[in-house]
Amino acid sequence: MRTIQTEILIDAPPEAVWSVLTQFETYPAWNPFIVNIQGARIEGGRLDVLLHPPGGSAMTFRPMILRWNENQELRWKGKLLVPGLFDGAHYFCIEKSANGKSRFLHGEKFSGVLVPLLWKSLEPKTRAGFDAMNRALKTVVESQIFLGDS
Repeated sequence: MRTIQTEILIDAPPEAVWSVLTQFETYPAWNPFIVNIQGARIEGGRLDVLLHPPGGSAMTFRPMILRWNENQELRWKGKLLVPGLFDGAHYFCIEKSANGKSRFLHGEKFSGVLVPLLWKSLEPKTRAGFDAMNRALKTVVESQIFLGDS
């Protein structure tokens, strides 16, 4: 198993971060990594996710939501073709931090027989995509807080 984890501090409460994170219909306007996402926003629900990693090709997959814990955690698991070939457990965690800020953790745990073969090219592009999304999320959330829109 291989893991990528990123994090960023956002100057806003967890509720404001969650609000932007779970407004999937706005992703095309601000998210450079997950450029489109649709589906049921409940545990056990399926999503249609379109990713575009920096320097990589766009890809679509249909993960299942494993955890939908309002203002705290969104977690899903996807697979390539069949389980055990190339699986990814993606997560977003929001932790309350000091002074009304939020610590946003964004990562994925990869498993399956193809992971060791693909890791060298997968890791830098995926990490760059996570970081780009984190920065964009921070910008959107903080601008809404600044403008009083949350």
